[in-house]
Amino acid sequence: MSLASFNMIISISKRISSNISSKKVLINSCYIMFILNIFLITIMFISSKYISNNLLKNNDTYYPLLACTLTLPFISLGYIIKGYFYGKQNMTPHMVSNVLEQLFRLFIISLILPKVLKYGIVVSVTIFILFNILSESFSILIFIFFLPKHLKITKKDLNFDYHETKEILSISLPSVSGRLLGNIGFFLEPILLTNILLFKGSSINYITSEYGIYNAYAISTLLFPSFFIGAISNALLPEISKEYANNNYYMVKKRIKESLLISFIIGLICTSFVFIFRNPILHLLYNTTKGSNYIAILSPFFVLFYLESPLNSILVGLNKVNKCMLISITGMIIKLLCIVIFGLLNFKIYALIISEIINITYITILNYITLKKVLK
Repeated sequence: MSLASFNMIISISKRISSNISSKKVLINSCYIMFILNIFLITIMFISSKYISNNLLKNNDTYYPLLACTLTLPFISLGYIIKGYFYGKQNMTPHMVSNVLEQLFRLFIISLILPKVLKYGIVVSVTIFILFNILSESFSILIFIFFLPKHLKITKKDLNFDYHETKEILSISLPSVSGRLLGNIGFFLEPILLTNILLFKGSSINYITSEYGIYNAYAISTLLFPSFFIGAISNALLPEISKEYANNNYYMVKKRIKESLLISFIIGLICTSFVFIFRNPILHLLYNTTKGSNYIAILSPFFVLFYLESPLNSILVGLNKVNKCMLISITGMIIKLLCIVIFGLLNFKIYALIISEIINITYITILNYITLKKVLK
């Protein structure tokens, strides 16, 4: 998923905000993503069986993995169009698209999912994942509606531009490398956790159940405000890039202070609310209170998590992509090492929770220290 996005929102918005031809940026981004998707789909179709049987140790994950693979081209195209509007600092299409896409998605789920449940969990989950194709397509159509009418693409515009492709990759590659390595950590997380907890005597049913509760109930509830934080981060990048390029350091610092303050306030209010009312919220959303104890432990540290994304966007806007990548890599390594250590100490699922807290704290603090050094 990270490779399919290829951090195109960042690279396209940064290039367009630097007054580069929009058509040139979009066309060359499409060439990059077309080649990348052919590679990704091929690799996933070849390796999905091995991943499900040998790494995840659950052959029920085979068809959902294939379903995920089919959604990749639609995700890529969506990120390219979103990058264009962020570069133009036009947030209205994203807001409209996001709301209508979620409503459309809920409508499709409520209409179709109850009818396929009789075919079993594997079929239901696979179809649920494939709904992403419909929702992403719907979102793309809404974005196309907002494209300016004068944006006509001629045969000449379709020419491959080596220089522009190189510029896009120079932003995307370091950025996506750090993100990808971080997501390799997410990929290895259940594999490491499963094998270590099995080694320490936990049952596969306990691991599957608790890991599901942690991700589906606890983390999903705590991530509720991330939409607001993501919007702030994506809106922030093109403006900071532009002002920094124009040596307008006063405006750069002003925007940084505003974005971090807003992110902190939103994060503090939301995590406090979730912490206090976690049982009623879980019962309302999922008809269970499972995961309440995980939320109680994680929520105080998730205030820092909501500063992580804006700090990352700010550093990218200040041309410190490599620094972000290094912090992400070291954070991922530390998290995986902690899972191994606390897992072997028989902390069970809490090995993952403690590792998550250490990871969030490490990345946020290091990003902030790096930003302070850059601004000096």
